[in-house]
Amino acid sequence: MKAMLTAFVATALISVAAYYTLQGAGYSAAEKTTAPSSVRLN
Repeated sequence: MKAMLTAFVATALISVAAYYTLQGAGYSAAEKTTAPSSVRLN
């Protein structure tokens, strides 16, 4: 039980750290999946 709880806490901490690190580096799904050719001009 203690090992499972430790794994859950470690996973949560790594996820939060990765989220903020990648956001700070400019890696977001919106920036990576938007191509200049997908802009609609009317």
